[in-house]
Amino acid sequence: MAARIKKGDQVLVTTGKSKNTRGEVLSVSPTTQKAVVRGVAIAKRHTKPTRMGEAGGIIEREAPIHLSNLKLIDPKSGKPTKVGFRVIEGGAKVRVAKATGEIIEG
Repeated sequence: MAARIKKGDQVLVTTGKSKNTRGEVLSVSPTTQKAVVRGVAIAKRHTKPTRMGEAGGIIEREAPIHLSNLKLIDPKSGKPTKVGFRVIEGGAKVRVAKATGEIIEG
């Protein structure tokens, strides 16, 4: 299956605690259908100090979010859009914004 959302894309979160938050995709896992988005779904992890001189504490980091809860931001209009695919000259398959019909780079 082709990737509708890729690393580096700007996305909008549609559901959950981080609803209506925009962010950049840091990584995508196609097997689990989840993505890590900068500034979205912040999880706190309590850690112990493991070595001498190392401090323990609470570390905040982004948790994965399901791809169905993300919408791609159209680079031309800046609005959320669905993603489609089109085969262009030369047989290359490209992503297309459904709202504007523009080709999405990347």
